[in-house]
Amino acid sequence: MAEETLTPKSQLRRTMGFWDVLLFNIAAVLGPRWIAAAAHNGTSSISLWVLAAVFFFLPTALIIIELSTRYPAEGGLYVWSKEAFGDFHGFVAGWAYWIYTFFYFPGLLTASVAMSVYIGGPKWGHLASSPVYLLWASIGLLGVAVVMNLVGLDIGKWLQNAGGVSTYLPVLMLAGIAWYIGVHHGSDTHCSWKSSLPPWPLDVDKLNFWSNIAFAFTGMELVCAMSEEVREPRKTFPRAIYASAVMIALIYVVATIALLVLQSPDKTDVRNGVFQGISSGSAMLAIGWFGVVAALLVTVGNAGGVGATVAGVARVPFVAGIDSYLPSYFGKIHPRFKTPYIAILIQAGISTAILVFSQINATVVEAYQFLVDMAVILYFIPFLYMYAAAIKLAYRPDRAHSEQAVLVPGGKAGIWITGSLGFLVTLGSMALAAIPPGGVKSTLLFELKLVFCTAAFIGVGLALYWRGARKKRAMTST
Repeated sequence: MAEETLTPKSQLRRTMGFWDVLLFNIAAVLGPRWIAAAAHNGTSSISLWVLAAVFFFLPTALIIIELSTRYPAEGGLYVWSKEAFGDFHGFVAGWAYWIYTFFYFPGLLTASVAMSVYIGGPKWGHLASSPVYLLWASIGLLGVAVVMNLVGLDIGKWLQNAGGVSTYLPVLMLAGIAWYIGVHHGSDTHCSWKSSLPPWPLDVDKLNFWSNIAFAFTGMELVCAMSEEVREPRKTFPRAIYASAVMIALIYVVATIALLVLQSPDKTDVRNGVFQGISSGSAMLAIGWFGVVAALLVTVGNAGGVGATVAGVARVPFVAGIDSYLPSYFGKIHPRFKTPYIAILIQAGISTAILVFSQINATVVEAYQFLVDMAVILYFIPFLYMYAAAIKLAYRPDRAHSEQAVLVPGGKAGIWITGSLGFLVTLGSMALAAIPPGGVKSTLLFELKLVFCTAAFIGVGLALYWRGARKKRAMTST
């Protein structure tokens, strides 16, 4: 068959195996910046990690495994929502999932390049607060991730693989330094059973952080958007998701404790606190080069995280373009590299514009927090669809006869428990993300930017959907 007669999906290449998916998940989920944010929040973060792992991360992993093995199709969340609720709701879920990256990329990039300054040693630490450096270095890092994924997943996956390894190693290094210093010199932060529990009464200025804890555990669904590029997805997904979930949950708890041993919460920067800890700890042990190696590793790790998100999320508008709910050029495959290059390039271009916009009349920390909050709100909209879809699809007769699917334990009761837990935690996280954190210069401006950006981007998506729907009806009637 001539290549020009093939459908866009049929040209995709199955290049990812078990280790590729496992490392992809680590690169996509595990973030040193969330460890820094948790340590900055204080010792109560330890119990928050455990609670989020039990009541959010585990239920979410179980649901993703079931949906990805029952419906292993390109598009992931978009396909699952459409399967359960129809084209309109599928599009809304897919659209919100795509546009969240416009805000997620700048936040991740800003944190990444803030950490990267430690490659040159502590003397370059001041650049972590320089808006000019953060802007241009972020754009450069995004460019690297985009180019590697444009030339093909068989090339791009190595960035994600390197990212998974390079994200995990520095936090292990942090844990090792903290253990040695804690044993020989004691902890810089006092920790007790009482102080590790969630604080009461609640500190309103810190409630915004709680949504970050839930957000830190997301990303497992990302690789499922590339199901038709994974070898034996029904076998590969469950094994890789279970293994990576255990590794991620453990390291979040251990690394947060380690960072609290090395420095007090008030001295921990929410973006690059992990490297403050590694740098100060390695200097104390007279092994300054250790911090430089860790900074280099985490820079590669964060680049892998960007690459993973570019690769996974771009498949959603690609499939929506094939379905004609986005302009048809979104569904185009590069003739040589066999990648959805139009979707990737548009994604990168808008993220760059948002990165610039976020700097308007804001401090570096406030701009970073705005990006994180926008990403949380938009990203969790499709998660609400995912949990509801899992419950609805559980009532289809084919669930009991799907031999290759790995189902949530406990039958319909199990799916209701996991789906409801995920739904409620997600809804609560969205509400908390809308509360401005402490230190914001103008609460009103912060809120207005959140409301305006959310409404504007969802509105654009709805306009594109109705345009595509009219076009499809017109084509059907002729």
